[in-house]
Formats: sequence, C-alpha cells, structure tokens
Amino acid sequence: MTHSRTRVLLALVLGLLLSQFGPAMAAPVLRYTLAMPAPQTHYFEVETSLSGFGKPYTDLKMPVWAPGSYLVREFARHVEGFTAQAGSETLRTEKITKNTWRVFHPKASSFTVRYKVYAYELSVRTSFLDAAHGYVNGTSVFMYPAEAKQLPSTLEVKPATGWAQVSTSLKPAGAPNTFRSESYDELADSPIEIGNQKVLSFEANGTPHTVALFGAAKMDEAKLLADMKKVCEEAHRVVGKNPLDRYVFIVHNIDRGTGGLEHLYSTTLSVSRNAYASDAGYKGFLGLVAHEYFHLWNVKRIRPVALGPFDYDNENYTHMLWVSEGGTSYFGDLIVQRAGFVSVDDYLASTSNGITRVENTPGNKQQSAAESSFDAWIKGYRPNENSSNTGISYYDKGELIGAVLDLMIINETKGQKHLDDVMRYLYDEYYVQKKRGFTDEEYQAAVAKVAGRRFDDFFRRYVYGTETLPYATALGYAGLKLTVSPAPAEPALGATISGANGKYTVTSTTRDGSAWQGGLNVNDEILALDGARLTADPTQQLSSRAVGSEVKMLVSRDGQLQELRFPLLASTTQRYRIERMENPTAEQKTVLAKWLAVK
Repeated sequence: MTHSRTRVLLALVLGLLLSQFGPAMAAPVLRYTLAMPAPQTHYFEVETSLSGFGKPYTDLKMPVWAPGSYLVREFARHVEGFTAQAGSETLRTEKITKNTWRVFHPKASSFTVRYKVYAYELSVRTSFLDAAHGYVNGTSVFMYPAEAKQLPSTLEVKPATGWAQVSTSLKPAGAPNTFRSESYDELADSPIEIGNQKVLSFEANGTPHTVALFGAAKMDEAKLLADMKKVCEEAHRVVGKNPLDRYVFIVHNIDRGTGGLEHLYSTTLSVSRNAYASDAGYKGFLGLVAHEYFHLWNVKRIRPVALGPFDYDNENYTHMLWVSEGGTSYFGDLIVQRAGFVSVDDYLASTSNGITRVENTPGNKQQSAAESSFDAWIKGYRPNENSSNTGISYYDKGELIGAVLDLMIINETKGQKHLDDVMRYLYDEYYVQKKRGFTDEEYQAAVAKVAGRRFDDFFRRYVYGTETLPYATALGYAGLKLTVSPAPAEPALGATISGANGKYTVTSTTRDGSAWQGGLNVNDEILALDGARLTADPTQQLSSRAVGSEVKMLVSRDGQLQELRFPLLASTTQRYRIERMENPTAEQKTVLAKWLAVK
C-alpha cells in the first residue's frame, strides 16, 4: 500500500471516530473564587469556573456534613441565587435534590456558576462572616462536581476591603491569595481565616507551624508558642512519624469557646478569650491543642475504614469513635502530662473524675461505647433532657477504655509495649502500606499483635457491652488502687432545677431516682412544697429530710395544677479516687513507669 493511500485511509478512520465521539476534550479544570464585598451582611460570594466538562449537564453538590462533626447539618440551606453562564449565555439550572444543582450546558464544555452563602454561625464546624473577619469551612461554602470530586482546583480569595491576612493550610498557587488543592477532599478539609488576625509561628519536628489568632486576648506570646511547640513535639513521639510539611492553628478567641475541629494539615480552636489568664484555663487550652493536634494522626490518617473517602451526601457510620475521639482524648491528656504541664497526681485525679462522671451516668448501663459511636449522628450532637439516662459519651467512655487497655497491654508485655505501639502499627500497616482505614476486627487484631494475645472478651464485655470496666484490676498492675466512696446516706430529689426568672422549673430527672419514680416531669414548674409556697431551690430544702419521707409538691404542668406525692429516695452517687499503693512490687513500678513515665 502506498503512503498516499495509507494517509487517505487514516483520514477516513479519524473522520469516522470524530463523527462517533466528537473532538478530543481537554482535561477538566476547576477554579473557585471567594469574595466578600459586604461582610457586614454575612454573605460569601462564590464563583466556580469549570472547563473541559463535555457532557450535556453537570451536577454540583454541597456536602450535608463536615468531617469530624458527626451530624447532618444541611449546609445547602444557606445557598442563595444559584446561576450558571457560558460566555454571555445564561444556562438552565435545576435543583434536583436537597444539595444538588444540575447545570445544563449541551453546547458548551466551559461554564461558570455563581451563588451566595449566608454564613453567620461562628463555630469550629460552620462558616462565619461579619465586619470583623471571615471564617470558611469548605464543606459549607464550596460545591464540587458530582463526578469529579478528585479533580484538582485553584482558589482565589478576595478579602474584604481593609483585610490583609488569609490564613490556611492550602498551598499557594503563585498569585496573591491564590491556593491549590489536590482534590475536593483537601479543599473541604482546609479551613480559611480571613481578616487582620495576628499571625505567629514556630517550628516543631522540623515542620513550620503557623498560629493565626483572631480576637483580643491577654497572653504571653513567647510562652504560648514555646508551650505549643512542646505539646506538638510530645504528640509526635506517640507515633514517631511526621506526615506534615506545614501545619496551621486557627484560634478564635471569643467570649465563650466551643472546642476544636481537626483537619488534615490544620485545626480550628475556639477558646474563651479569658482562658489564658488562669492556670486551669491555660492548661485547658494546651489540652485542646494536644487533642486536636493528635488528630492529625488519629482519625485523619489512622482511621476507621468508614471515615474516608467521605460520602458527603450521607451519614458515615462507624462503631469506632470511641477510638477516634475517646482515644484522642486519652492521648491528649497523656501528652500534656508527658510534656510536664500536668503532674502525675493531677493526672490521676483527673482520671478519677472521669471514672466518677461515667459511672454516675445512668446511660452508661444502657448504651455501649460502640453504640454511642454508631449513633453519634442521631444522638451525640442532639442531646436532650433525657440523654444522660439513655446514653454515654464516646469521648468520656472511650478515654477510660483507652486507659484500661493501655495498662493491660503494658502488663501483658512486662512493660515493653503500650498503646502507643498500637497506634504506630495502625499507622504503618493501614495508612502507609494499605492506604486505607481499619475495620473493627483489624483494630482488635492490632491490639493482639502488640500485646501478644487477644482481648476478645474485653471488647465484647466493655466496648460492645455495658459491663463496668475492670478499673481496679488494670490500675493494680501499676501499683494503684481505686477507692470508692459509698453513696452518702442522704436524700436526693434526682432532678435538676432551674431558678431562672424566679420560677423553679425541672430541667432533667435521673433514671430511677425520686423524681423519676414519683412522676415529676421535665418542664414542670414547682410552685409549693408541703403546702408552703416555694421561695428557694427545693433540693436545698429537701437535703435535711430523712430518706423515705414523703414529698408533697404542687406543680404547674402545661398550665394545669397537679399535686404529686412520692417518697424521697437515697442518693446513689459514688465517688471514685485513684491512690498509690504503699509498697508496690517491682513489676508494678515497671508498669507505672511505662504508663506515666514515673521514675
């Protein structure tokens, strides 16, 4: 065949292919622009430019929740004015689900979407904008192409007039205030602080750390940075691997702090502006730093299999938040203690308080730590007046499970291994090698591998069941004993009363207590006690009564008067305290030294 005939044949084949599939499309490109021209109105303006999208329509989605905060929050409810345009042509759009907008562009592969987001909830899990500053959580502001969530993107931030700082862990993309993301997951997981915040920095583990401080607060900045550095370096020692090339702390100093939220290369901390002025407040701040910073290993990289890649449309269920959150609380407290900010005795006192809190919560016998984790979506972030009767916090219970499990591992290995080694194994095996999360069974297998034996009975009874943790046995391994103060022989109403506005209203009742059994209801207004008009909190008046004596109450319930009569039962509250044994054995000293670095 001659060259000319070959070229003709190739041209015919190419023409046939083009007629069937059209011209080759350029790779898709995604660009975001974030503006805030009138910050006092609380509206962010978002422009999303898409090119290389060759289908007749493209769906754009807004997440319904923010990773790390396990509640469907319906961020799409704050979106307004969604429009799309290709050149000068206005494109047809249609909202097809609660959080999905469809853009029809049959003749254009490139188009631009514009919308506004109302942002006026200043928490670590939402977005906020006012005349003082802007704060963005990506899940509540940025949409993503439904079929291209892994597409890289650039973001240009246009600060409001007079604002000079943009703080984020996103990497710069060259132009001023322009950043890049490897995927939507990274964009969504990189909060942004915009305004005139104070920016400080320190280096820990060879990595630059930035601290962006919004809000006036009295603090010793040099001490703050030195102590944060110490916490970060101590946290690093747990796993011993540094996955970072940068890290950003966004700190909101406000009237009343709301906690923290972890991200892949950053965290946001919401702190009372007065916290730095007291010893307890300052240590509380360092504890929050330790907790959120340790999350960069535990949950962001060492994670249950359900927590990534994220399904932004639905709940992401796991039984393992007692590890991801409760375990992080456990290590956070250990990190602050290991770093020298909390004494051993103070740490033991704090753990004692934790046991007291959990064991005096009636819901601890109704809901397991695994169930608490699974039901976070419907219970954890929606507490009501009956929550303490029906459930337990996976933070509080998980922290205690971590302590007991750690002591058991240390004892089993004669002081050679501890829970840190479990975290190291999970990091190497699943994050580094298998590049995925672990299952419930794989977590138990990791504990067994480190300890040298399985703890299936422990997990069945205390993690997936509601039996009381073997505190005394575990503490005994370290030469410690648990003393339990018996419930005082005094009466207890078993209810909490609010005295707001001169009215004494029931806000909660305790399962099986006097009020519970006697029919006193939440929202009842107590008017009289034993025929006398109430002038003080009834719990004070009842404290001098004899156990078993009858209580006569006149209450207003839904505007109707009712008289209640019931016996006054004894208090069931117990107090737990961890104490040191007088003559611990060498083996016990070894366990304690491994656990709390006691010499």
